[in-house]
Amino acid sequence: MASKHVYLDYASTTPLDPRVFAVMKHFFSQKFGNPMSLHSFGKEAREAVEKSRKLAADFFGCEPGEIVFTSGATESNNLAVKGTAIAFASHSNKKSKPHLITTQFEHSCVLEASKKLEEQGMADVSYVSVGKDGLVTIDAIKKEIRDNTILVSVMYVNNEIGTIQPIKEIGKLIKKINAEREMKSLPKIIFHTDAVQAVNYLDCHVDNLGVDLLTASGHKIYGPKGVGILFVRKNTPIRRIQDGGGHEMGLRAGTLNVPGIVGFGAALELVENERKRNYKIVEKMQGYLISRLLKEIKGVKLNGSKIKRIPNNINLTVKDVEGEGMLLGLDMKGIAVSTGSACSAGDLRPSHVLTAIGIGEEESHGSLRVTLGKYTTKQEADYFLNSFKEVVARLRKIAGK
Repeated sequence: MASKHVYLDYASTTPLDPRVFAVMKHFFSQKFGNPMSLHSFGKEAREAVEKSRKLAADFFGCEPGEIVFTSGATESNNLAVKGTAIAFASHSNKKSKPHLITTQFEHSCVLEASKKLEEQGMADVSYVSVGKDGLVTIDAIKKEIRDNTILVSVMYVNNEIGTIQPIKEIGKLIKKINAEREMKSLPKIIFHTDAVQAVNYLDCHVDNLGVDLLTASGHKIYGPKGVGILFVRKNTPIRRIQDGGGHEMGLRAGTLNVPGIVGFGAALELVENERKRNYKIVEKMQGYLISRLLKEIKGVKLNGSKIKRIPNNINLTVKDVEGEGMLLGLDMKGIAVSTGSACSAGDLRPSHVLTAIGIGEEESHGSLRVTLGKYTTKQEADYFLNSFKEVVARLRKIAGK
């Protein structure tokens, strides 16, 4: 076993901030009521949930009634994609199927939800290509819009390569098109963004972004696992995708995860208060690592735009080395990184994200994702660099390169 333990996989999940746990812990045992119950135990839990709803609303710049708590980003994204299509089908007498637009390198839950709608004959979907820099263009989105387009879903930050998409600009485009469509009695286009990787570092005020639906996840921001948010702008046509009780404004049946919701609210409050400081610290570390990696190891290439990316993401391809070999070699030294999304771990196919930006299969298999966090230290960064150089050199020697 390695004597050191260095965690550099913050895009996969983050450790729970001790301050968040301090707020949560009472709701596991002492304040354990069901918020739907009418007695005092239920009232106590309900008040805690609504406090967190208000904290989330303040963070995203919306009304508390526009915050829907879910089990996580996958459920939120499924609700956004499928719920919009179902709502259209419920209110439309037209023969044409609804049309959805997304990108080729969305998170798998958005892609799979979209494909499921296609398989069921409920929607047509356009998958917009992205540039080699890992960015989608406004024109690419505009070109795909049809009269029956009802949803555009574009992730704010790509979860594998960390590139920041022009969400505000897309929002302005859709607002302009919707004004024209209103005069033609065409359905409004709903704009959704998966902001899971953006919340820690970027402006997520929904009016600034121009979005109708926004997804966020607790465990990506030093909060708990098993809790997510879907912002649903008032009067947005959307239907629930799981049936049961009338929880969460009738959009999400199921007993609320009170400790998780309380923790999510506390985590968002910390992000709001500490974002600028954490951004600068992590950005400085990222610059230091990228500079040394490109300078000191031959055959290393940074994937995606260096400028339009969040400050904690470093996605690399390394020539003549397998990504899995690098991951395991680093793990033996106590360093945790990934070769892509944790949701795709164990999948031997090349990353759909790297494929979307034009990276070939062989090169894709030599990829590594290093993601930093607010707890990453300079000593950890240096240990990673030295260990990485050793691992790459050893693997190349074994491969005869």
